[in-house]
Amino acid sequence: MPVTLLPATEQLALLRRRAITPLELAEEHIAQIQRLNPALNALVDFDPDRIRALAAHVRPGPLSGLSMTVKSSISVAGYRCEIGSTLNRGSIPEKNSVVVDRLVHAGAIILGTTNCPEFLMAYETENLLYGSTRNPWNLDYSPGGSSGGEAAAIAAGMSAGGLGSDSGGSVREPAHFTGICALKPTAGRFPASGHLPPCLGPFAFLGSIGPMARAVGDLQLLFETLSGHDPTDPNSAPAPHRAVTRDEAKRVPIGWFEDDGIVPVTPETRDSIQLAVRALERQGFTVKPFRPKSLEAARKLWWTFFVQCGAMLYASTIRGREEQLSPTFRDYLAMARAEKPMTADSLLDAWVESDTVRARLLQEMSEFPILLCPVCAIPAFKPFERTWNVEGQAVAYLDAMRYTQWFNLLGGPAAVVPVSRSADGLPIGVQIAGRLFADELVLEVAAAVESEFGYQPPPMAL
Repeated sequence: MPVTLLPATEQLALLRRRAITPLELAEEHIAQIQRLNPALNALVDFDPDRIRALAAHVRPGPLSGLSMTVKSSISVAGYRCEIGSTLNRGSIPEKNSVVVDRLVHAGAIILGTTNCPEFLMAYETENLLYGSTRNPWNLDYSPGGSSGGEAAAIAAGMSAGGLGSDSGGSVREPAHFTGICALKPTAGRFPASGHLPPCLGPFAFLGSIGPMARAVGDLQLLFETLSGHDPTDPNSAPAPHRAVTRDEAKRVPIGWFEDDGIVPVTPETRDSIQLAVRALERQGFTVKPFRPKSLEAARKLWWTFFVQCGAMLYASTIRGREEQLSPTFRDYLAMARAEKPMTADSLLDAWVESDTVRARLLQEMSEFPILLCPVCAIPAFKPFERTWNVEGQAVAYLDAMRYTQWFNLLGGPAAVVPVSRSADGLPIGVQIAGRLFADELVLEVAAAVESEFGYQPPPMAL
């Protein structure tokens, strides 16, 4: 296995044994990027000389010498942070986001920033600034979005791991599409300061910055290193890290379901859930069929906040400049404008109802604090595809992606682990979700699933 495809924890072990130097490891990543990025279009700000200069003087710390990437919606001083929009062309922050500061102080080397859809409002990574990012498993397919550039880079060994963000599945869908692991943490456990757009209003509980990597152990390391209270962020949670052992995790009942009873999933997706269920049972976990009744109510409220409120938040930014917007973002605006305009009363009603539905979901999950379910109704799709036939039923774009959206409304943690592949050879992951602040438990269950499946490199990466 090439060193760039090893888990981040194994790369760090090589660095600590001095079997490889930070500069040598950075050079391996530079070579992989130069070989694969022209086809994948994952990194949008990449300067080999800058990387070499950073690798020559690494900080000591838990990530010392590790080569990593960051989604181009998370501020990195001196790197492009354009959020995929021509309206932000050339935007370069002067200071790091809080979480990137923690990354740098832990000793990581920033390889560059990665592509995303315009203003992050798509499950496909395409924009007018940099074009379309492609899936390393098959260049005819998308790596998903909005953290699609980050996922493609990690899956192809161009980065040891990195940071994405997720308000509707944006680290989890790309992880599922590219065969890697990702965590959407409980809102507030990762500092959100410095993310663009800001995680404010309903997006304070809907969204979060989250780690992406090839192995769950890497997610656990990044979570332990980067999470923690930010006293300057009013939405940051003072929840200290607490490791969960495998024996502790086995005492927590897990509920599983193959679909939500409304939108079907592909047969291979059902098979992936069953494979994960049987793997957990073999390891001594209690795993029972269970599907919360409040999922659809959560999904409808997510739509209100993500689609309708999201469009309202961008209105002043795009006013008078709509001709400069990408087709994908225009499609998003069309969906929002097809809805009845929100009033102050309807927004307030939705906000109040969200707390009611979240409380109902938490109550339902008291019996099964961990849920195992699909990430998506389908595996990766081709650019600009918007409908699919699944088990004889026409499934539309946002309906196919609904399986992540519930947990954004809830605000709790949800991880993705690769398990199998489709008939076309595309990765299929499973999703492990939990109650608020159960991030460490979710990661431990994800690690148990991974122990029988996990990351496989796409052939082009070897």
